[in-house]
Amino acid sequence: MDNIPVLVAMAAMLLVLGAASGILAGLLGVGGGIILVPAFLFVFGTLGYDSPQVMQLCLATSLATIIVTSARSVLAHDKRGAVEWAILKTWAPGLIIGALAGVLVAAALRSEMLQAIFAILAFLVGIYMTFGRMHWRLGRRMPGGLVRAVLSPVAGFLSVLLGIGGGSFGVPVMTLHNVPIHKAVGTAAGFGLIIAVPSVIAFLFVDVAVAPPLTFGAVNVVAFALVVGMTLITAPWGAALAHRLDPAPLKRVFGIFLVLMALNMLRKVMGW
Repeated sequence: MDNIPVLVAMAAMLLVLGAASGILAGLLGVGGGIILVPAFLFVFGTLGYDSPQVMQLCLATSLATIIVTSARSVLAHDKRGAVEWAILKTWAPGLIIGALAGVLVAAALRSEMLQAIFAILAFLVGIYMTFGRMHWRLGRRMPGGLVRAVLSPVAGFLSVLLGIGGGSFGVPVMTLHNVPIHKAVGTAAGFGLIIAVPSVIAFLFVDVAVAPPLTFGAVNVVAFALVVGMTLITAPWGAALAHRLDPAPLKRVFGIFLVLMALNMLRKVMGW
């Protein structure tokens, strides 16, 4: 009974974070997981489930929510003609291979190492979001052949280690190759679905010794349900806002936030 106020507070926080992740996924094209993973880490740790495998729990549960967020976001963007299905079809095999490789690596590492990897990747994403410019270009069209064969599994692999849907890598790759930003955001939501589905299935077979109730493999159903309940509502709001607002200033602010969050996580991992 003494834990009821704590559980209520955690549930309220997860509902707020779920709302924020849905909006971010639709508005900025970044996986809501980049917020959810550290949030889950705090929640599970506060509830006493801070084990050597807690990071696997955070990554898997985050990716499970992204299945729903991405599906809803893709539908919303597709209604506006902002999903490049040809890109999704050609990038899907590599994304899936990379995602499954990411699960294998994540399952073999301790939580501290995964937190360090997450912090470094989040720092790099934050730097790009802060200083990147929409006019930067690497090519006039999306890469194919060997370049795509390398980039697609790398994007899937890194996305799983971040617990995100692929937008943080997909959007920059597409905009750098002359895909309009609105189509890049909509298509990146599809990246999320392609990455999250196979990785979550694989995470269901990862055994987490110390986990909250209603955890299957590395996926906690309670946290998933609370967050998804909000993202179902807010993901279309983010997609609609993406077509009305200039997301560039918001991305820079969010990029700074990511850099600070990543540095703080690294500090904790190193015991400073």
